Amino acid sequence: MKKLLFVLLVLGHSAFGQKNLPLIKASSIKVDIRDGEIFKKGGWNITPKLKPDIYATQNKNKKVTFYTDLDSISFVVIPNVQYDFVILLNNKDSALTRIIYVPSYLETLKKADKYNKDDKRTVPGFTYQASDNPNLVALKKNFKLDSIAGTGNEVSQILNLLHWMHNLVPHDGVHGNPNIMNATDMINVCKKDKRGLNCRGLAMALNECYLSLGFKSRYITCLPKDSLGIDSDCHVINMVFSKSLNKWLWIDPTHDAYVMNEKGELLSVEEVRERLINNLPLILNPDANWNRKSSTLKEEYLYNYMAKNLYRLECPVSSEYNTETREKGKVISYIQLLPLDYFKQLPDYTEKKDEKSGTTFINFKTNNPYLFWAKP
Repeated sequence: MKKLLFVLLVLGHSAFGQKNLPLIKASSIKVDIRDGEIFKKGGWNITPKLKPDIYATQNKNKKVTFYTDLDSISFVVIPNVQYDFVILLNNKDSALTRIIYVPSYLETLKKADKYNKDDKRTVPGFTYQASDNPNLVALKKNFKLDSIAGTGNEVSQILNLLHWMHNLVPHDGVHGNPNIMNATDMINVCKKDKRGLNCRGLAMALNECYLSLGFKSRYITCLPKDSLGIDSDCHVINMVFSKSLNKWLWIDPTHDAYVMNEKGELLSVEEVRERLINNLPLILNPDANWNRKSSTLKEEYLYNYMAKNLYRLECPVSSEYNTETREKGKVISYIQLLPLDYFKQLPDYTEKKDEKSGTTFINFKTNNPYLFWAKP
């Protein structure tokens, strides 16, 4: 398990100077941990230089036990209490160790349930590039997107494009995207170099394919709370408007995923977020997967990963071809929807110029969900 060093920033003074702390011995740096019902074989490395070395559990009021090769120690962990002890390694190195409770991502999301529909901050309206744009026309023609979408109903066309993009370009979360970030160039580069795109690149490319066929769509960046400024991980998916259903749909090309309620009805990003908060049923399509190598499981994907990343939400103001390719004099604007629980509501508006590319980035903030989820 990753060791949450950042917790040091908020826990105050070290307890290393305390006397009479419980002590266990070890001759190996490897420690097994039983965290509630979960057993983690070799799940911890003893690190004496960290003072304290912090283990964070999301199991409230459950027993956590550390097993060294020589000894063990247990605590029933409750919120707002820290449990300090010392591991003596090879009878010479003392490792101050601390166990704390941290809320689960779902608990954090549930505290972010409130918005303000009366937020009057100035925010531009979202726009969608018309399908007769020459770049979109060429994109549709070059990749035969009419044939990919098929002649079925609207929803089947939306899902056919999702499956096509997922199978065409693998997800690669390690390497960056090409400098020219439109669907045509990114797909061609991936074919030529036998490479993939990260979640942002996949969602941007798929977004342009939807626009080329006349679907109103956006790519949406799903962000964590990140109150300590260290969690750079996010996830980018698509929201596609279905005229026949009169709603936005959750579309994720990284995992070939869409989400339904207990009746099998497709859900929007907004609805998935609300259902997570309110403990309502969610169904993930059974063929959701990562790179056709592993199944995407609902518990991990929705209740952990996306629960973390549905805290803040951001979309470009203009949904169009080549949105994020940086060019001199170009202005790219975004709107971010913040829950009232978020710690950093101000400033309302920021503007920053990337001196290297000459591109200006503008960011608007709002607490108004009606503006953010406005139908096209």
